[in-house]
Amino acid sequence: MCGIVAIHDPVGDHSALGRRMLNRIRHRGPDGMGSRTVGDTWLGHARLAIVDLADGDQPLGSGDGHWVVANGEIYNHTDLRTDASYGYRTRSDSEAALAAAICGEKDDLAELRGMFAFVVAHEDGSMMAARDPLGVKPLYWLRDDSRTVFASELVAFDPQMRPHVEEFPPGFRWSTESGLTRFRTLRTDLAPVDSRDSAMREIREAFIDSVRYRMMADVPVGVFLSGGLDSSLVAAVMARYGSDDSPVHSFAAGTEGSSDLAAARRVADHLGLVHHERVFGPDEVIAALPDVVESMEAYEPSLVRSGVPNYLLSELAAQSVKVVLTGEGADELFAGYDHLRSIDHADLAEELLRSVEGLHNLNLQRCDRVTMAHGLEARVPFLDRSLVHLAQRIPIKWKLPREYGQEKALLREAFQGWLPDDILWRPKEQFGDGSGMADVMRREAHRVAPDRDWRAVRVAGLPTPRSREELAYQRMFADHLEGVHPRVLGRFATA
Repeated sequence: MCGIVAIHDPVGDHSALGRRMLNRIRHRGPDGMGSRTVGDTWLGHARLAIVDLADGDQPLGSGDGHWVVANGEIYNHTDLRTDASYGYRTRSDSEAALAAAICGEKDDLAELRGMFAFVVAHEDGSMMAARDPLGVKPLYWLRDDSRTVFASELVAFDPQMRPHVEEFPPGFRWSTESGLTRFRTLRTDLAPVDSRDSAMREIREAFIDSVRYRMMADVPVGVFLSGGLDSSLVAAVMARYGSDDSPVHSFAAGTEGSSDLAAARRVADHLGLVHHERVFGPDEVIAALPDVVESMEAYEPSLVRSGVPNYLLSELAAQSVKVVLTGEGADELFAGYDHLRSIDHADLAEELLRSVEGLHNLNLQRCDRVTMAHGLEARVPFLDRSLVHLAQRIPIKWKLPREYGQEKALLREAFQGWLPDDILWRPKEQFGDGSGMADVMRREAHRVAPDRDWRAVRVAGLPTPRSREELAYQRMFADHLEGVHPRVLGRFATA
């Protein structure tokens, strides 16, 4: 997990710009910074060292004129090393991305299993960039005149550049030779699962496999534990398949007496985890709000509400581990939101897939930014491609709560016996609500955006927020991205 910057320009030297940009995102890589000019491309990298601590510094070279800067993790890099067409020089998983890019075939990129955004530069002056199909890892770019500029966060770009920045699309590659092309889609046309028993077995096997892949690291790995179903299942698999001499560390955050803290304690005790808590009060929430909006580069209220406890939790976890697993994505795969009950059966499958495809600038953006603000890597096992494809093969009627009484019943049944029943069947709460601080944030938002300002915004025809709370966060967002009005970058900041 890292921060990357790349500037491709056949007619100019942009090393000074590159260094400025890299310095703005050095929080993503507190373990070291590196840069290199390769052909017509300047590459910069801020490293969070997770795999191959000794030899994984970047930019990473192939030995014959190809160099990569990468953000993310390639979980199946060990499997890919059996391909004899590339001679690996390190144990770094990022070298698998370099090997796939050098091969030059889109099918090689499609074999990468993980979360990634990377740029590869060649000494002959050409280059390419790619981003994982879910967009778990961020990547932004700007194209003007002869110059193409890439970075992991919007804030990396100089203020005058920001109005022209675009999000690099997930599942695509771009090269100086072939332009922008898709290398993998999230959609599948494989045959539906033929029985509920088969569905539960396949869910269980795919999820266990996904969690085990994401425990790959040369540093300590922990889990964000809210006490809800999704994070508790992640913790249960980690506890069962982790090393005996390296206990799993879990992390929970909330206000005193909140339901999340109580449930997380119960799960941690049941699984024998080394549990850590951060109990915070209203003053800490209020103090953190501007930093959370700044780090997330977003102002959508539900994201900010969940972002605050995640931000405070990341600060705690970074004191003990460098990697955490989270429960992101389960609700989108298995219809975990209450509002989905009202969607017609014929439309629900497409709505669920659309919501998965949109996670890259909603929950996944929040997850990436608040963890990386503290130099912490977050991994999302529910969003492994095997589970994304499997979820599409499960008939909608088996996901619907109206037949079985509670959301995600099929997922709960698949792991019967892995958790106490009161946790396995615990009703869903939004993280911001379960942690006990949503009301505190709403009150603070009303202070930042009082009645007179709310009326003025609506009358003056300025960007129209949907609530006073959103107006308050929108102001914080605009303060962070100097010179750019929320109207300009709203496509990155809110659903």
